[in-house]
Amino acid sequence: MIIGVDGNEANVEHKVGVSVYTLELLKYFAKNADNETTFKVFLRTAPNDMMPKESSYFSYEVVPGKMLWSQIFLPYHLRFKTKIDVFFAPAHYSPRFLDVPLVLTIHDLSYFMYPNEFLKKDLYKLENWTKYSIEHAKTIIAVSKTTKKDLVKWYGLNDQDIQVIYNGFRKRKQKKTDLDILKEYELTKKKYILYVGTLQPRKNTQTLIKAFALFKKDHPEFKLVLAGKKGWLFDAIFREVQTHDLEEDVIFTGYTPDDGLIDLYNNAFCFVLPSFYEGFGIPILEAMSHKIPVISSHASSLPEVGSEACLYFDPHSDHDLHEKLELLYNDQELCKNLIQAGSDRVTEFSWSKCADETLSAIKKTIKPDYGV
Repeated sequence: MIIGVDGNEANVEHKVGVSVYTLELLKYFAKNADNETTFKVFLRTAPNDMMPKESSYFSYEVVPGKMLWSQIFLPYHLRFKTKIDVFFAPAHYSPRFLDVPLVLTIHDLSYFMYPNEFLKKDLYKLENWTKYSIEHAKTIIAVSKTTKKDLVKWYGLNDQDIQVIYNGFRKRKQKKTDLDILKEYELTKKKYILYVGTLQPRKNTQTLIKAFALFKKDHPEFKLVLAGKKGWLFDAIFREVQTHDLEEDVIFTGYTPDDGLIDLYNNAFCFVLPSFYEGFGIPILEAMSHKIPVISSHASSLPEVGSEACLYFDPHSDHDLHEKLELLYNDQELCKNLIQAGSDRVTEFSWSKCADETLSAIKKTIKPDYGV
């Protein structure tokens, strides 16, 4: 069995979200490749140093091409220059004109709910290329029950057409560096609230900023740290900071390397994920792994991921979030219980489990009796 994989999402310098997902699966595939299950990973450019090493059963094929790579260059290569038995697309887009079965992972359908957050060219691809992929996939994987539900709603699929395989999780490893991010941003241990993620409207950071403004009135020593790159429509988020005169108290770190991010997690009072919509919500697990309490919006997939190990709030209510922050501040026993529950919850998610279930789904696509 020769499995073809689009590996481009993993072959980038800064890995977040789908890039992490793809890389972790490739690592597992490389480790478990053998003479019966071989992998050909297709890339636009040569693999970088972070990609798994090649072997007799795990190899890369570089297919040059920039624009419309998955729509023209890769399909041509697959049709005339190589041989595979099944193709795995880990992120929405698949090659056109495949003559082998397609296995497809869908991470979220935020582009339906929040189309204004996407550039027109990206929105076009998400709407049209994803539709094509779904219509031609033999097996569809959703990363959460929420994403599965959205697929049924927006694409008219049946429940039995979709397999839910949760993302995994691996705690970041910290290297010894001279970086002191707390000193850089003048932060005091346990005296700041942390958010990690792209800064865009559906992440609902404006509600977090409003709640922080209320919280700070009684706790002036606290700051709010927003760690993540600026996304589409970022200006509205910064205007919210200005409205509450919080320019000195809300810290925008931009993209933060792993070592700095680990320090931010380790020393935060709590972590807040206020999103209106998430396909999965890995930052919840990341925060739990660093033994800090988590407050999450009660929206989309987040209760699936956090289960009983989070405090939840109405994402449309800054007053509800403010109440949860005060509750954490005044109840040390609650904090301890949430930290313990979070530590237990993290153990239920692993990349090896995710990748093993994904590989099984791929094999069953062309061998329905596999594993029976």
